[in-house]
Amino acid sequence: ILSRALFTAFKSIMSKVYTEAEVAEHNSDKSCWLIIGNEKNGGSKVYDVTKYLNDHPGGPEIMLDLAGKDADEMFEDIGHSSEARTKLKEYLIGTLEVDPNAPKSTSAKKTVSAVGEKKGGLNPMAVALLLVAIAIGVYFSQMK
Repeated sequence: ILSRALFTAFKSIMSKVYTEAEVAEHNSDKSCWLIIGNEKNGGSKVYDVTKYLNDHPGGPEIMLDLAGKDADEMFEDIGHSSEARTKLKEYLIGTLEVDPNAPKSTSAKKTVSAVGEKKGGLNPMAVALLLVAIAIGVYFSQMK
């Protein structure tokens, strides 16, 4: 009876389908949903990790940066253990609706890395300081 109840509960969860727009609404510490999964591992699934935020070994910040987004690439790149993958299953709430006509969304990894990305170029203050140091050096070398 217990296994039948578990099967029914699992079937109920897996039959719930969410859109990217629905997932995107859950992007805070009050409600943190992530999309993890791809074609190679059974498709994109939706996880409500709100209750796990403070238990995450990497801290809640990394998951909050990805909240409401596709976090699959980041999840896979970090190389989570089999224990972490098993733990993740506890937070599964459904699957992601696949719209074949929708353009591919930007992955969370690209979004997160773009936030920390810096433009090239020299710092104007460093250039000014370097010019002052050269001028002082030239001045003292001329005094002899």
